[in-house]
Amino acid sequence: MKALQEFKAFAIKGNVVDMAVGIIIGLAFGKIITSIVNDIIMPPIGMLLGGINFSDLSYVLKDAVGENPAVSINYGNFLQVTLDFFIVAFVIFMVVKALNKLKRKEQVAPTVPPIPTKEEILLTEIRDLLKK
Repeated sequence: MKALQEFKAFAIKGNVVDMAVGIIIGLAFGKIITSIVNDIIMPPIGMLLGGINFSDLSYVLKDAVGENPAVSINYGNFLQVTLDFFIVAFVIFMVVKALNKLKRKEQVAPTVPPIPTKEEILLTEIRDLLKK
């Protein structure tokens, strides 16, 4: 029973819940980015490259014979996934950069200097008198 109680305490901690929410939002955000890449960014890139669909690029090692399928290295799919990764990484970088910029603006807000204590005032006066 102690292990079950420890697991319950672990699962209910704020960090675990925050992480779960972050993962769920990340997965949903990933779908949006995948759609942007596949539906908006890749068609113009394919058009610029002469209508090439990266996913279709492959190097045939052995042609199909009868019912046996062809053996090929599908490097186009690898290129597509790699390009998707870089685009997703760039978008995330830009989002984090924008969030950091907003945080810096919040931190720059003017702060009221702390009111000095009676001891600090007295020590300041003593220091000033000693300088004279």
